[in-house]
Amino acid sequence: MTPTVDSFFDPKTNSISYIVSDGETGRAAVVDPVLDFDPSAGRTSTESADRLIAAVERGGLSVDWILETHVHADHISAAPYVQGKLGGRTGIGAGVIEVQKTFGSLFNIEHDLAAEGPQFDRLFADGDTLAIGEIAGRVVHTPGHTPACACYVLGDAAFVGDTLFMPDSGTARADFPGGCAEALYGSLCRILALPPETRLFMCHDYGAGGARDFAWETTVAEQRRSNIHCRDGVSRESFVAARTARDAELSMPRLMVPAVQVNIRGGRLPAPESNGQRYLKVPIDVL
Repeated sequence: MTPTVDSFFDPKTNSISYIVSDGETGRAAVVDPVLDFDPSAGRTSTESADRLIAAVERGGLSVDWILETHVHADHISAAPYVQGKLGGRTGIGAGVIEVQKTFGSLFNIEHDLAAEGPQFDRLFADGDTLAIGEIAGRVVHTPGHTPACACYVLGDAAFVGDTLFMPDSGTARADFPGGCAEALYGSLCRILALPPETRLFMCHDYGAGGARDFAWETTVAEQRRSNIHCRDGVSRESFVAARTARDAELSMPRLMVPAVQVNIRGGRLPAPESNGQRYLKVPIDVL
């Protein structure tokens, strides 16, 4: 029950995508693929996703799932592009419906957004199961950063999204619409209750502000021992106070406005308007 995990770091967004595979059957899942986006020009490209696709093809793997850990605010999802090239089913936590309703209203796009999750092939509830070949998996609902956050436990590996960072970087922020520091603490407790040897894979890393090389794999035991925000002994009250104070100092993610508009659509760009062009909106004095 030990999957092979191949990691793909995107330096433009500090995001990590993964290929998770069963060496016995050649079945695989792709986790959090990235679509490249230049906000200054409004231009997309597929260099990061193509690198991942090439690795799948080179390994002779068959993709069963393309999994999103949450509605990302730091990068645009390449899930539809990857699915078009490799097949498989897309999946995300069922809380995406709440995220769609919140941001559909904020961006005034309810008219072309079905806020019931049909953009994804599967909406996972807490405790749902899935498999990658012979490797059994389950879904742990981990709200707090966003209502849609889910941790995918596949064999001895868990993909935690933004809920947890490397031990010297702490945890996700909880101040986005729908976020909640109290809920985040409960989600962290669930992740850290996994077996101590469980490998944990992050969705982002920033090198602790340049203090070390980029890294994105740790273990439950290491997190419980040394995570600066949620190690053993940190109370709910202490965590919520520290998280709330820290969030008040943080700026908006650079790609949040375009990324959320695309990602609530399952990674699909808005429909072309009457002139054949696609547009993303920028709300003024709201965020």
